[in-house]
Amino acid sequence: MQFREVISAPLWLIAFVYFLFLSLVLAIWAALGDMPALIILIALTAALFVMYQKTKLVIELDESELRVGPAHIEKKYCGLATTLDESALKLVRGRDADPAAYLGIRFWQATGVKMLVNDSRDRTPYWLITSKRGHELTALLNK
Repeated sequence: MQFREVISAPLWLIAFVYFLFLSLVLAIWAALGDMPALIILIALTAALFVMYQKTKLVIELDESELRVGPAHIEKKYCGLATTLDESALKLVRGRDADPAAYLGIRFWQATGVKMLVNDSRDRTPYWLITSKRGHELTALLNK
């Protein structure tokens, strides 16, 4: 494994979602009482843990393949990669976005990598990947 990164939801986001869940539990408690509120609290707390696990983005690069979330591409089809700062990433995933591009992004991560795809059979022009270690990933992809 040449590169591995896991991007998880930040604590502030998890806390905000849990606050919203607790607001719902409070409303259920006021309307229905203790037992339904306790059941909903337990269910929503479990749902929060599941959501935290499901929103993780795993980026892996080895000698033969790049994997970003559920997608993978052979390294021989990886074209030029460029590191994107916050303003460049905002443009590429917004105004300048190509609908055919693969987006391995998480909104809470402000930097990333744009990698062109060199495969005439693939209509995907590029992959947009959010990464905290974009410079390292770019260097490995361009090697």
